[in-house]
Amino acid sequence: MNRNLLIAVLAGSILTGCQSFNQNSAEIAEIDAENEAIGAPEAEAGEIDYIDMVDPVVSEEAKAKKAKAAKVEALPPEDLWERIRAGYQMDLDVDKPRLKSQLRWFRTHPDYLDRVSKRGERYLYYIVEQLEKEGLPLEIALLPIVESGFDPFGYSHGRASGPWQFIPSTGQMYGLDQTWWLDGRRDIVLSTQAAIAYLKRLHNMFDGDWLHALASYNSGEGTVMRAIRRNKQAGKPTDFWSLDLPRETRAYVPKLMALAKIMKDPAAYGYETKFIANKPYFEEVNTGGQIDLAQAAEMAGISIDELYLLNPAYNQWATAPDGPHKLLVPVETAKQFRTQLAQVAPEDRVTWVRYTVRAGDNLGSIASDHNTAVSVLQNINKIDTSLIRVGQQLMIPIAGKSSESYTLSSHQRLLAKQSRAPSNNRTKTRYTVKKGDSFWSIANRYNTNSKTLARWNNMGIGDPLMPGKELVVWTQPDTKSSTPKSTRSVVKRVTYTIRSGDSLAAVASKFNVSVSDIRKWNPKVGSQKFVQPGDRVTMLINVVGG
Repeated sequence: MNRNLLIAVLAGSILTGCQSFNQNSAEIAEIDAENEAIGAPEAEAGEIDYIDMVDPVVSEEAKAKKAKAAKVEALPPEDLWERIRAGYQMDLDVDKPRLKSQLRWFRTHPDYLDRVSKRGERYLYYIVEQLEKEGLPLEIALLPIVESGFDPFGYSHGRASGPWQFIPSTGQMYGLDQTWWLDGRRDIVLSTQAAIAYLKRLHNMFDGDWLHALASYNSGEGTVMRAIRRNKQAGKPTDFWSLDLPRETRAYVPKLMALAKIMKDPAAYGYETKFIANKPYFEEVNTGGQIDLAQAAEMAGISIDELYLLNPAYNQWATAPDGPHKLLVPVETAKQFRTQLAQVAPEDRVTWVRYTVRAGDNLGSIASDHNTAVSVLQNINKIDTSLIRVGQQLMIPIAGKSSESYTLSSHQRLLAKQSRAPSNNRTKTRYTVKKGDSFWSIANRYNTNSKTLARWNNMGIGDPLMPGKELVVWTQPDTKSSTPKSTRSVVKRVTYTIRSGDSLAAVASKFNVSVSDIRKWNPKVGSQKFVQPGDRVTMLINVVGG
């Protein structure tokens, strides 16, 4: 190549390179200026930029350190409480007397917090997982403490049941079946999913206001909506703290907020949370059919109490014959349970007896004698009616062990409750319900109240009282006899406040009066198509005694 030509080419290359460098430098300067203008951080060592070209060795070392730090930071916390705190979304920085009152109570009752935390450790991980999945505040993981104290068998005077305390109608609305065999309101998985669905609906209904949504979960959306409407009409604020709500609801929301504040910073309240592992406690196993719970517990290598606590929906000694065919067992025993289950034929998972019908038998008496239900006998034996004939043979499923072995079945829980005297000076009396009886009339006879009488018998005051049913009554020394102290008829005026889930028919049934009488005695309520929680009705009740 010509020497002059070569020099010209080299000069051109150098000039192009300088222009390119100047252009790159100008772009970098422009990016730096933008970063400085928006407050962006300077490039960290290890990021892919021009610094890498200066000292690649230092950059790679920094990359490794940064990656290690990020990995450590990404590890989930070992304690579930840390995970719950990190998922808080609600504004807890509130200075209200009702909140302070709840904080004082919890602060002076650390033993209660220990107990409910211990009961909840079986269920909390699953609840947190589901709340996170739906994007809900993790403060709501504490709501079962407010509702039931994390007692899966909790049953209130208002007929609410389970850890999330669903009343029958709302439970049915969200697919929680309630049969002789099971109560879906106590199913840990199904009730949690139902509670989340209900809370999401309430949250949307109240335009994203969680305090209004939570208040509605307690007293019903109608109650909260009417309170908001009244305040609007009066020109008052409509925030939760300004609403005129039932006493229970006014305390309900502050109670949850107080719990959340304490669990967020327990040391500030002189409390220390008990460690709960941030990992699944239970696993769902498909049983493929009905199974005796005592047999299932043995297969899983756990106590029958543990099995009931994980599967509190089951009322009886076995899972429901028509499903759901599943059981929750501790994660560490799930593999063993599946292995054992595979080795037992479906027909051998329940004990059967062959029964020959005798004179005087009927399906009701046979079912009662064998701790089962008439519908079960009809279904298993393909009987379409209640008619049976002498000599007919029936196949009946029975518990594989004594009834006392199924300690947390509904029958055994009731017996345990009725064996504990509420105080030393009371004596247990049994009372057989007669036609026309109500909780109110029986409670009045024994100088107690409807709520207490229902609680003694593991019932709600809205539950039906059928003639022939036997109730346990704990009497004072001077009221042991079921004979009234006086036989004259007395008319008493009773005022009743409508609760969520009540209807006039239900109230009439409770007090053994007619709906038409209630409407006649309460013209204002009588003009309404439906009664609402918070409405008050007055009734004139005929009672024996004086």
